[in-house]
Amino acid sequence: MSSAPTLVLASASPARLATLRSAGLAPYVLVSGVDEDAAVRPYGELAADEVALVLARAKAEAVAAVLDGDSAPEDAPASAVVLGCDSVLELDGEAHGKPVDAAEATARWRRMRGRSGVLHTGHWVVDLREDGSGATLGAVASTTVHFADISDDEIEAYVATGEPLAVAGAFTTDGLGGAFVRGIEGDHHTVVGVSLPLLRDLLGECDVTWTSLWAPR
Repeated sequence: MSSAPTLVLASASPARLATLRSAGLAPYVLVSGVDEDAAVRPYGELAADEVALVLARAKAEAVAAVLDGDSAPEDAPASAVVLGCDSVLELDGEAHGKPVDAAEATARWRRMRGRSGVLHTGHWVVDLREDGSGATLGAVASTTVHFADISDDEIEAYVATGEPLAVAGAFTTDGLGGAFVRGIEGDHHTVVGVSLPLLRDLLGECDVTWTSLWAPR
C-alpha cells in the first residue's frame, strides 16, 4: 500500500471543512474557481444528481490540474488526493443550487415548506500520489429532506440572515435553518455537504485507508 496522502478539499464550504475536521482529518483547502454554468453546459439536459456529479468532477479536476502544474501553491502537499464536492436540491424534478438573490430564496422556501426534496451531493476524487493508483472516480450520495411548514414571517426572517443565499437548496441542517427541517432519510453528512461513508468508500478504491488520514492527536 502506498503512503498516506494529504486530502485536498476543492471547496470553499466552511461546513464541508468543519465536517472533515470533526471526523479527524486535516484537509488542505484549495478552491477551484470553476464556472459552474460553463461546466454543465456541454452536457445539455441533466438530472439533478448528474449536475452534482459533473460539478464535483469539474472542481476536483481543476484543482488537480493546479497541483500537478507549475502554478501550485508553495505550501501545497507533495502527496495529495483531491476531493471535489457539489450539492444540488431536487424539487419537483428540478435542480436547485444556491439562490441568486433574496427573492429567489424566498420563492423557493414558499415552494419547499411542508414538503420534501432530495439533496444530492456529488463527490469526485483524484489520486495525485506518485506511487498511488492514479484513479479519478466519483459517486453521488442522496438524502431525502422533509421541510417544516414554516410561515411567511419565518421565511422572511430566515432569508434576511443571508444564510439561505450561501448554500445549495437555500437551507442548512447545521445552522439557522436546522429548526425548519423536520427530518431526513439518509446520511445527514450528505446534507451538510460531504458524505463521510461515501468518501471512505471512494478513498478505499484508491487504496487509501480512512484511518491513515486521521490527523495526529
